[in-house]
Amino acid sequence: MLAYMIRRVFQSVIVLLVVGLVAFSMFRFVGDPVDNMLGQERTQADIERLREQLGLDENFVVQYWRFLEQAVQGNFGLSYRQGRPVADILVERLPATLELALVSGLIALIGGIALGIFTAIRKRGIAANLIMTGSLIGVSLPTFLIGIVLIYVFSVELGWLPSFGRGEVTDLGWWTTGFLTVSGLKALILPAITLGLYQMTLIMRLVRTEMLEVLRMDYIRFARARGIRQRSIHFRHALKNTLVPVITITGLQLGSIIAFAIITETVFQWPGVGLLFINAVQFVDIPVMAAYLMMISVMFVGINLIVDMLYFAIDPRLRVDRKGGH
Repeated sequence: MLAYMIRRVFQSVIVLLVVGLVAFSMFRFVGDPVDNMLGQERTQADIERLREQLGLDENFVVQYWRFLEQAVQGNFGLSYRQGRPVADILVERLPATLELALVSGLIALIGGIALGIFTAIRKRGIAANLIMTGSLIGVSLPTFLIGIVLIYVFSVELGWLPSFGRGEVTDLGWWTTGFLTVSGLKALILPAITLGLYQMTLIMRLVRTEMLEVLRMDYIRFARARGIRQRSIHFRHALKNTLVPVITITGLQLGSIIAFAIITETVFQWPGVGLLFINAVQFVDIPVMAAYLMMISVMFVGINLIVDMLYFAIDPRLRVDRKGGH
């Protein structure tokens, strides 16, 4: 187990270094931040002086190494646009994104597993068929279109929910939350559904497929022949074995919620790190862009690392293979 964990951590570090290198390389082609920071009356001397202050006169390898050294210490430099430490800006925006991702992940996980089990058990029922037909909407439609439709229906036509913003928030030290206010909760509903709907339908269809496969296994037939109750067969025997392969895919989907939040935050003008990244691209704010991508990479890799550990702990076949030297 320890050797497996060490190897996975080492692989995660390599992935982060490669992601950082690719992202830092791409930023060289998005534009020159000096053009946005200096006015039209700038001189060549002004350009050279600013490039030297920002460290842009160094070669790519030196810039990337300096970025890694500072990133390890939690220092991502100063924002070219705001002139403030990037770490402070991320701390201000991160609570909004994490709360949105948390609620969306719960909707996707709970709704996906529950609906997947229901449609597998009642596979010939009318309700199950309607749910499977409706799930095609969540799989087929792009996220931004789902958000626009929800805004039109519940904000423009019905006027029940706000169409943008985070609502009123409460300060809890450095953390700001909308969970403690009515307007904050109402503002969270539409973006959370928009972000979680696609993931929920994928998890639902995966759980349904896996559970139908498990219900056809011989040991399930033997359990029925022994007279075990259907509820016990479904939830004690079939569901446990269904969730083993589902865990990996579910972990990937929940990790992608944070990455895909950038689209939802743009549609709903949600003040999170995704919207911050979009604004940074427009102003060629390279420190903010680099810090955002590295932060998302760390979260994504961390979630996958946790999923691998859970998978190793839940599936006894992996432990047997390790002990057997395979």
